[in-house]
Amino acid sequence: MNKFFQLVIAAILGSGFTMVANQWYGNENKNVRIEHINGVPATSVAYTVNENGEAIPLDFTGTADKVTPAVVYIRSTQENPVYRNSRDPLREFFNGPSPMQRGPSQSSGSGVIINKNGYIVTNNHVVQGADIVEVTMSDNSTYKAEVIGTDPDTDLAVIKVNHTDLPYLSFANSDESKVGQWVLAVGNPFNLNSTVTAGIISAKGRNINIINSNSRNETEQLGNTAIESFIQTDAAINPGNSGGALVSLDGSLLGINTAIASPTGAYSGYGFAVPSNIVSKVTEDLIAYGAVQRGWLGVTVQNVTSDLAKQEMLDRNEGAFIVDFAENSSAKEAGLQKGDVVIRMDESEIKSSTALIEYVGQKRPGDKIEITVDRKGKIVEVPVTLKNRNGDVTTVKREEKDAVTSLGLSMENIDQKILNRLDLKNGVRVSKLENGKIARYTEMREGFIITHIDDQPVKTAKEVNEILKKKKEGDLVTFSGIYEDFPREYIYALRM
Repeated sequence: MNKFFQLVIAAILGSGFTMVANQWYGNENKNVRIEHINGVPATSVAYTVNENGEAIPLDFTGTADKVTPAVVYIRSTQENPVYRNSRDPLREFFNGPSPMQRGPSQSSGSGVIINKNGYIVTNNHVVQGADIVEVTMSDNSTYKAEVIGTDPDTDLAVIKVNHTDLPYLSFANSDESKVGQWVLAVGNPFNLNSTVTAGIISAKGRNINIINSNSRNETEQLGNTAIESFIQTDAAINPGNSGGALVSLDGSLLGINTAIASPTGAYSGYGFAVPSNIVSKVTEDLIAYGAVQRGWLGVTVQNVTSDLAKQEMLDRNEGAFIVDFAENSSAKEAGLQKGDVVIRMDESEIKSSTALIEYVGQKRPGDKIEITVDRKGKIVEVPVTLKNRNGDVTTVKREEKDAVTSLGLSMENIDQKILNRLDLKNGVRVSKLENGKIARYTEMREGFIITHIDDQPVKTAKEVNEILKKKKEGDLVTFSGIYEDFPREYIYALRM
């Protein structure tokens, strides 16, 4: 019994202690609050300096408001692109050559308005081969555009819309831009119109060997006239940004976004823009002449490295080393020599072959530059007058394609024995079809034997050329003939 009372008393005391503890700690917990701070953070992420030298919070909104209206969306359409790699052998066995798959093909990119009268600069690869170019402004108004001129060597192009009083961007001096400088990239990646991203200039004078051409110029590789001296930035750039703007924080155009370096095809931290000084020169030439007036020094150069310095016993590790000269080289005529290291052009330091390419790329035939070289330890100054690729200083005009060239048709004469075997009195074989009207608008294939043009028999390639050259733009022309393995008549028609 005594134990029972002891247990009851212990239970009562325990319950009382529990109640007191709950009340004490419960009241304590009611006083715990989670605070929400309204307003802006106490400190900003980054600062910049205003015109008075005062530190102010970094803000991109003003630049974005100024720049966005001058960046446009470009849609290019090829009405009948041809894909030659699809064949149906079974169909060909019964019916002859398979028709080539065709249909409208579209691509898109960005552009920058550079003149209130409708001139727009973009990348050549955005409008290359397009039959229709449409431009959509930031206010969603759409206009058809005319291609004024293209320059594959810099991957730039100028197009124009028939509209005035447009917002536009002014060119900055890209030579004065600095690594670490804040920049904005504006464009239409993945069809997301008027997208603005921010970053810094990561490097200058980058050559990433992405622009290819087929001539010889001031490059490290023979047979390549590409002019690459990109501004590298870490502002996010993706497919669709091509042709868009890279701008400084005052809203000036520093470059045209052109490429990314990525293992996936999407942004991985590296974007590249053609510097505004090159863009300005190219666009001015395309508008004024229809073709770029490019000064030509006529040298093959490579970067000076520590290995090259040891090999050639040079006293410096920077500069552009002259490897060879082209025929009619203005550099050689002026007195430059193989083994010279170009270290300065006028007042600009030349620390690499890319810097030389960029500087010469801003010049025209007839321009004079003072080139300073290191010649086996001796500093020599050489005045040079630049030429064009033809070896003179005359204006280069845009090549006008004649009717035959625009068709993309190459032909060859046929041996009489083959004609006899095919029971033909005459004919000319299509040896090659390039990107032209025939490939785009008909199903003709290489190997086709043209026997008649507009019911007129043809015996030689010369006759075909003479007939076609008499045609005017818009004239209808028909090609009749056979394929050697399918001897029934085919007729292809198109307008010149």
